[in-house]
Amino acid sequence: MQRHFLPIDWIVLAVYFLSTMCIGFYFYRKSRSREGFTAAGRALPGWVCGLSIFATYLSSISFLALPGKSYASNWNPFVFSLSLPIAAWIAVRFFMPYYRKTGDVSAYSHLEHRFGPWARMYASSFYILTQLARIAVVMYLMALPMSILLDCDIRLIILITGISVTIYSFIGGIVAVIWTDAFQAVVLIGGAILCLLLILFNMPQGPQQVFQIAAEHHKFSMGSVGGSLAQPTFWVVLVYGIVINLQNFGIDQGYIQRYIASKNHLEARKSIWLGGLLYLPVSAVFFFIGTSLFAFYKVHPDYLEEVRLQVAQQQLIQEGFSRDQGEFSWELSNRASLLIDQDLGDRVFPHFIGRMLPAGVTGLLVAAIFAAAMSTVSTSLNSSATLLATDWYQRYIRPDASEKQFMTVLYAATIFCGLLGTGLSLLLINVTSALDAWWILSGILGGGMLGLFLLGLISRTVNSSIAAAAVVFGLLVIAWMTLSPKIKSWPVSLQSHFHAFLIPVFGTLMILLTGLLLQFIIRPKQHL
Repeated sequence: MQRHFLPIDWIVLAVYFLSTMCIGFYFYRKSRSREGFTAAGRALPGWVCGLSIFATYLSSISFLALPGKSYASNWNPFVFSLSLPIAAWIAVRFFMPYYRKTGDVSAYSHLEHRFGPWARMYASSFYILTQLARIAVVMYLMALPMSILLDCDIRLIILITGISVTIYSFIGGIVAVIWTDAFQAVVLIGGAILCLLLILFNMPQGPQQVFQIAAEHHKFSMGSVGGSLAQPTFWVVLVYGIVINLQNFGIDQGYIQRYIASKNHLEARKSIWLGGLLYLPVSAVFFFIGTSLFAFYKVHPDYLEEVRLQVAQQQLIQEGFSRDQGEFSWELSNRASLLIDQDLGDRVFPHFIGRMLPAGVTGLLVAAIFAAAMSTVSTSLNSSATLLATDWYQRYIRPDASEKQFMTVLYAATIFCGLLGTGLSLLLINVTSALDAWWILSGILGGGMLGLFLLGLISRTVNSSIAAAAVVFGLLVIAWMTLSPKIKSWPVSLQSHFHAFLIPVFGTLMILLTGLLLQFIIRPKQHL
């Protein structure tokens, strides 16, 4: 591929990184207290918190994967976005008022009040583990296409991103994270709209050619409306989206801190509606980018051949092939010829950015991709550090910790999580099987958190023992649905035939319904 990252692009990217660092240093004084670092003094406007929620939602995975999905298939995943207004309404009606009423910075203190210390530790532990994995995965998957686009070592990209986001999260606390997210949200939206316009007006017959080619290949379909539970139908994706978004808005520490950081109840409501509803049209823009790219590469098949060679080259290098080996060229050509659209989805957008955009605009779009990654990572760092300080240090080690001691732990926890997340991301290089295994495990462990929270919210009489039994039963169902299709030695009759999107749905329902059923059967006389 012709390298298209010119000095002006490097300048744009450098200015972006410098701007994010300046935001962190600017808010240093406001984050030197416990309240400032974890809750931004509870004084931020709703529009800033809303933009932060949106930017956190749209990670670098989404920035690259949403166009990739619509390029490789259709708009079926967009149904997930349609569930957001439902989840946002529930969050405004039930979740946000509760968290602001309690005033607790930790999202999981409620579980301790309701079911005992085990529930808080269960949720807090696996949330932190999931966030560390999220940091690693987001930076790794962002660095994969960026290493080709920038012609840089993937390790260097991961290190620069990890160090930069750790520094401004450490210096500025949640207030810097939220304001930086708001700034990054503007970059994300502006970059996406600009790129879409450039694609449309680079079509030989104009923008209408995109719609013509997309209609011929049924690219705007949102999936079947049938009743199958084994396929990602419209209804399966919609239900999956409702559950996942309830998990985000209802029990995710990063979201809860933004509710608390808003200066009043009204501003907190604005943040939820803005963050949730803004994602709906912006995700549609990203899906349309993927559809437009499909049309673009249909009329420019020679460019698509470049993408095939890129992907094949990256696969061979990851497998240990050296470019100096004699058989490398032959293997590269052979591998590229075997690739299909599904294999190219996540690479077509970075290819277009590096190959077709004007100088300077390429730098802006690359900055947008980094912005998406850094928004997610910064949120994960701050929320994980907050939980380590409140749920572990203050709860079990030093309940009477002074302000200075608490802040020392917060700073240390931020650096620790940043270093660990960056290190895990480096370890993921060439170990895709470990990546897949972790996400299976995180799905099993994280699936019980929403069910437990809803059980405590809906029923005031379910006790600790019943809740623990319900969580165990629900996790067994989640484990069976996740692992049984992968165990080939199991009889077909014992394997789950439900689509993977239904795993968190059934897991959450099983915990909730099991707890309510056991409560009805046992009829405890005393609420624990």
